Amino acid sequence: MSSVRGPSADSSAGHADFSFRDLVEAYFDCRRTKRNSRSQLAFEANLERNLIGLFDELQAGIYRPGQSICFVVTQPKPREVWAAAFRDRVVHHLLYNHIAPRFHASFITNSCACIPGRGTLYAAQQLDGMIRSASQNWSRPVHYLKLDLANFFVSIDKDVLRHQLAAKIPEPWWMRLAEIVLFHDPRTDFEFRGRTQLMQRVPAHKQLLNQPTNRGLPIGNLSSQFFANVYLNALDQFAKHQIKARYYVRYVDDFILLHESPQWLNGAKGRIEEFLQQRLHVQINPKKTILQPVDRGVDFVGQVIKPWSRTTRRRSQRQAIERCAHMDRSSLFEAANSYFGLLGQAQHSHGDRAKLANTLLRRGYSVKSDMTKIYRRKFA
Repeated sequence: MSSVRGPSADSSAGHADFSFRDLVEAYFDCRRTKRNSRSQLAFEANLERNLIGLFDELQAGIYRPGQSICFVVTQPKPREVWAAAFRDRVVHHLLYNHIAPRFHASFITNSCACIPGRGTLYAAQQLDGMIRSASQNWSRPVHYLKLDLANFFVSIDKDVLRHQLAAKIPEPWWMRLAEIVLFHDPRTDFEFRGRTQLMQRVPAHKQLLNQPTNRGLPIGNLSSQFFANVYLNALDQFAKHQIKARYYVRYVDDFILLHESPQWLNGAKGRIEEFLQQRLHVQINPKKTILQPVDRGVDFVGQVIKPWSRTTRRRSQRQAIERCAHMDRSSLFEAANSYFGLLGQAQHSHGDRAKLANTLLRRGYSVKSDMTKIYRRKFA
């Protein structure tokens, strides 16, 4: 049976110690990443009334998540995405703004993703620095062990995660809100958008629709990204303090350990697998496990780190150019500038950015001289 906890409005939930200003700030945080989406525009059409109504529901303890949108993306591989209603996303930001700082303070330095200032560029730079340190600037042999968790988001045990959250959320009302967000099952009320045939391209074991009700987080929400970091903080602490891994970095469910001894890395792998199965109920994906010398190149967060160079992964570079060559013009401006940003994260990216710039010039766009962004089309 499900371990989902039903919402409660009784006094044991404690006082809702947040202000209307806090909710407005959460709204602006949410709008920053969802500007001009259909649900955002609908919410903003009656902004004051909707914010006041949401505030009253939260204060009274009667807030309930609404309908979600489910769709399938095909790049880089087919996967289902769940988008909460905009008002629910505002609540996610409200919760995140209040509780995230205390969790971030306990995370290790090399835990990345969904942490301010710790995106893909930070992760690549951290790993690059570790490799240089461990290899003494590429002068001595070092091996790396790259591990990936199998079906991570749909495998997360909500009961384990609930205990992790409770350890740092002593306020009853905020813990109750965290439980409402955590245990909400979007499968009970959702609209599927797009071609239903695409869902058949997502492997059954990777679909949230096929998981037990106490397992899995919906990919696509801020809350899920944050909860995933809380969940894997236990792994980070185990790697640093039990295994004593000096060189370790994680981005979501991909993580790397460095050591001069491949035997040591194999031993660490066995201990990590046992820990993950017993404590977090997740498993390593054996098909994505790599153990080899670093001088062959380390592929991580879309970049390939080799001796004295850090370049964009070839697949990502080719995908950027191909998509910009054929993408509908209504989406091209935002996508192209995003790709320029992605390519620009690598140390050696001039050639890649030049190829992308030439593609966009042929489509009638103006490109900045340093090839970091494009401007609107010169003609209709």
